[in-house]
Amino acid sequence: MKKLFTVLLISFIAMAGMAQSISQPPNGDNQKSKVTQYIGPVEVTITYNSPDVHAPNGDDRKGHIWGELVHYGYIDQGFGPAKEAPWRAGSNENTIITLSHDVKIEGKELKAGSYGLFLATAKEGPWTWIFSTNTSSWGSYYYNKKEDALRVDVTPTEGTYTEFLTYGFDDRQKDRTIAFLQWENKKIAFKIEVPNVNELYVAKMRDELRSWIGFDYRNYATAALFCAQHKINLEEGLAWANEAMNPNSGGQEEFFTLQTKATVLRAMDKNDDADVVMEKAVKRTDASVAAIHQYGRSLLQAGKKEKALEIFKYNAQKHPEEKFTPNIGLARGYTAMGDKKNAIKYWELAIKNIPDNQKQNMAFYEGELKKLKEGK
Repeated sequence: MKKLFTVLLISFIAMAGMAQSISQPPNGDNQKSKVTQYIGPVEVTITYNSPDVHAPNGDDRKGHIWGELVHYGYIDQGFGPAKEAPWRAGSNENTIITLSHDVKIEGKELKAGSYGLFLATAKEGPWTWIFSTNTSSWGSYYYNKKEDALRVDVTPTEGTYTEFLTYGFDDRQKDRTIAFLQWENKKIAFKIEVPNVNELYVAKMRDELRSWIGFDYRNYATAALFCAQHKINLEEGLAWANEAMNPNSGGQEEFFTLQTKATVLRAMDKNDDADVVMEKAVKRTDASVAAIHQYGRSLLQAGKKEKALEIFKYNAQKHPEEKFTPNIGLARGYTAMGDKKNAIKYWELAIKNIPDNQKQNMAFYEGELKKLKEGK
């Protein structure tokens, strides 16, 4: 029995040596962290281990981070094959940045994928962010510059004191953001840009319209409007606008879908065709007072004051029960035409019939009337 037990014990130890180790707190208590930021449909994630300024034994390392704990330049760390290693830009395993789509880093192109993120610091001059195809190593002991996918130089700045090494994102715009590392009193950033963000949205819409989403005609109209508003993919945008009105696929011809088609046509500089479509739209029973009024406003903004006044007159004729919005439209239309007498008349009528939900704008309306009366 004793012999059998010994054999079993040896077998167990051998198997244990092949198994992965049991979960324990991270080395140095440097907790793993992750931060994600979207740039439109593009997902950017940075995964890292986060050391603090105070050592695990409690020692205060303020003033001893940069150039000491974090070495300057490239060094031989005395372990692993790397003889010229940058900093791992975190602690423990590689810091990893993952990009769902192609982007530009500091103006340089970088393909979608995951990259080990290293940082070559410097006592003077620029610091260098390094994006490596090596994502699986521990620290930078196995760094190999042949695996670099991209290098960009940046200038570090002074930052507010930060106890724990932290990654984050600033200046979050629709097509760009600033990623940064902040620790102790330093902040080291790099710009991420998605110059084709609208094309990516269109590609996503195109794919979604082939799914259940495409069974709702309003989604075709929404996609078409996006194309018009950004003057992109206009031929397909027009096809989507037409599909939104196609009864054979569940589309509906209504004010919204007609207006969408007209908007795409204007983006294509087909203004006469757009006018024909909008003539049809405003005559529909579902064309609301507000919708017709906004169409008139858009004509004013486009410099088509005669056509705008015609639409404002039509709105007042079609909705005689409305005493405010049509009169506002006529006041604006006559003002644009230089007809102060009629402009004053309709501003006064509008103000006299102002609804409760517009009374907060009373001072503005009265100001417009005052300017006309004073000849300004």
